[in-house]
Amino acid sequence: MKNSLFPSEHAVERDPSTGAVVHRLTSAPCINHATYFLQSSITPGGDALLFTSYRTGSAQLFSVEPFPGGPIRQWTCGEPIHPFSPAIHPDGERVFFVRGGAIFQIRRDTLEETGIVRFDGAQLGEISLSACSRWLTAAAKRGSENGIVAGRADGAAWHFIAFPRTVIHPQFHPLEPEWIEFAADPAPRIHRVRLDGSQLECLYQHANDEFVVHETFLGRTGDLVYTVWPHSLWRLDWQSLERTLICRFNAWHITPNREGTLVLCDTNHPDLGIFLIEASSGRRFPVCESRSSNGGSQWKLSRYALAEDFAAARSTLPSGTLSWMENAVDTVYGPQWTHPHPSFSPDERMVVFTSDRSGHPQVYAAEIPPPDGGQ
Repeated sequence: MKNSLFPSEHAVERDPSTGAVVHRLTSAPCINHATYFLQSSITPGGDALLFTSYRTGSAQLFSVEPFPGGPIRQWTCGEPIHPFSPAIHPDGERVFFVRGGAIFQIRRDTLEETGIVRFDGAQLGEISLSACSRWLTAAAKRGSENGIVAGRADGAAWHFIAFPRTVIHPQFHPLEPEWIEFAADPAPRIHRVRLDGSQLECLYQHANDEFVVHETFLGRTGDLVYTVWPHSLWRLDWQSLERTLICRFNAWHITPNREGTLVLCDTNHPDLGIFLIEASSGRRFPVCESRSSNGGSQWKLSRYALAEDFAAARSTLPSGTLSWMENAVDTVYGPQWTHPHPSFSPDERMVVFTSDRSGHPQVYAAEIPPPDGGQ
């Protein structure tokens, strides 16, 4: 039930590789995971951590407050939420999330839920909030249509922007909120469109054999940073569209700091741990081990999944499963809850990540150790 309290599951350990202090926030024998790597899991004041847990039987929103050692509080109940959709408002008192084809807002103090917008017959994905906090966007699928939805956080001016292929990870430009960047699947991946649906443009033309993934904004620089899996990390100038190599490394999910000077990443094939990469030089600094199972057959390859890959995966899935929105059971790019998806705390002194090292996915927060000179 809403506002149910569970005892603290907090424990502290030392990372065996770097000596970093690692806080384990959850221990329930079920799926527990942090919010998506494009969002912070910790409130701006640093006093609560939000996470998704299936401990009551379906995906619901919970918090650890006070962070890190407080009890666990249940925020939602009933119809499951989209497990990777929650986005914290900068005031720290409101959180946006998706259920089915609708976006809701929930208040931290009362847990009162307010419907923002509903698109009948649609399934919405992860949410992005503009830097000015006025606008929201989310990936969407409505029947045979793909695209994004966008509108005001107060529920006004919502519309569907169609796109001919699967869309994931829409994000507002940090300096120009009238622009939305989004990813398409399969290639070419990186696109942008204005909030009103105009000036749709592909920013980088490439084929399926160049596995461009996990693009995001390089902090307040306004440029983009992305991975060519599993080979390298690149910067893309928002204005000139010039590409610059940052380093050759199997950076996987990436999250820059606010200033765009550091890029946080996990790794896979092999899992070398979680790292910070200096954007100007490509030097990298280890934070801690992830020791997660990092599921998904496609990450053993260096190309996007083709129709036959999805067909093979879907043959083992429940009827109607959508790979990009319900990929907790997807064997092509997931299960997503087996991926660390590291993100910064608001003060950028900690890294929040997920690991199923214990047999079930749990939420961890590692204190960033002093740099050791880099690699």
